[in-house]
Amino acid sequence: MNGFEIGGLIFAFLLTLLAIRVPIGVAMLTAGATGYIYLNGLEPLLNYLKTAAYWRFTTYDLSVIPLFLLMGQFASKAGMSKALFKAASVWLGHFRGGVAMAAVGGCAGFGAICGSSLATGATMGQVALPELRRYKYSGALSTGALAAGGTLGILIPPSVVLVIYAILTEGNMVAMFAAAFIPGILAALGYMAAIAVYVRLKPDAGPAGPKSNFSERIAALKDIWSVVTIFSIVLGGIYIGVFTPTEGAAVGAFSTAILAFTHGKMRIKGFLDCIYGTASATAMIFLILFGADIFNVFLALTQIPTELADIISSSGMSPYLVLVVFIIIYLIMGCFMDTISMILLTIPVFWPVISELDFGMEGEELKIWFGIIALVVVEVGLITPPVGMNVFLINSMAKDVPLTESFKGVVPFLASDVVRVAILILFPSISLFLPRMLN
Repeated sequence: MNGFEIGGLIFAFLLTLLAIRVPIGVAMLTAGATGYIYLNGLEPLLNYLKTAAYWRFTTYDLSVIPLFLLMGQFASKAGMSKALFKAASVWLGHFRGGVAMAAVGGCAGFGAICGSSLATGATMGQVALPELRRYKYSGALSTGALAAGGTLGILIPPSVVLVIYAILTEGNMVAMFAAAFIPGILAALGYMAAIAVYVRLKPDAGPAGPKSNFSERIAALKDIWSVVTIFSIVLGGIYIGVFTPTEGAAVGAFSTAILAFTHGKMRIKGFLDCIYGTASATAMIFLILFGADIFNVFLALTQIPTELADIISSSGMSPYLVLVVFIIIYLIMGCFMDTISMILLTIPVFWPVISELDFGMEGEELKIWFGIIALVVVEVGLITPPVGMNVFLINSMAKDVPLTESFKGVVPFLASDVVRVAILILFPSISLFLPRMLN
């Protein structure tokens, strides 16, 4: 059998393992090791494994992941999600659909500190769902807005998925953070616009709340000064080169810890809970990273990425047609895989193909632009029926809302995502504007 045939069989084996609910990290490790043994034998695999784990997990850039996760844990304990939602609600709540818009705004603000989609959705869901019920918002709009808003956690920097993409492609992490900033703001504004259209078509779904006076609005802004300060210090410091992303994450984790102890009244038990939650999430991510590393070594042995790039390059297919095919694959994979797994599994195959195509951009800019497109589409997969992880998460918190209603509620946000993806593809300068300014 040639490399393509072996790769196809092992990939089918991987999908079978996933279908029987084997954890993605274990599945990729098993499939990759099996293929490696078939091609090179057991002894070369053991020789590789004796150093692979150490080499992978001592990578300096990976240290940013547990630090950003810890910052998100401390932010939850500090009550930042409540302050963000309250501030957004005070300013937007008197509009029709305004409380749902405030939930999206809160998700955007918390995502700027948390970096995780599921954590953003879960945290803001606890804060916003009671208020949405109190103002008699429909179950579809309430859960749909929170499920969609939660996806902002992986797009608005700092983002764990952006870190992983930068490591996989040997890209510039700072440039990736800068590139995601404007698309992240567009996503939040697009979701708010989707809510505005939704409540015009269905006025009863999102009634207007009471209007706050000027002093209440100023007071609400004072409550989020800490969030704005930490965000500005961490990302501002990274962008202007005061410290590296890892150092910035450490500063952010320390700052949010101080706030959690002072404003959030966190005690030793809460601190230990944050450490345990960070360790658990980090272990899960690192296991997936290690499994992906073994699987990607197997792919390299089969020469599938290189051969696939050569076939597509010589086929005469339009580069944008290839990109659309990859987007469709991401949307399908989003039905049964999480974001990190999708990025780890596809980027080693997709990026070599994209890098050989002519999109009218230089290598580094192409890497940044494709990374943002991939991240946005992966984000869409989190709310795509029939299996959107964010939709299931928020629906489990709103037990009185049927799952079908939650999926109906995300439809307007999916429409907004389609428009946004098209805009980012047609106008690469949106993603590249800030990275170019940093050069």
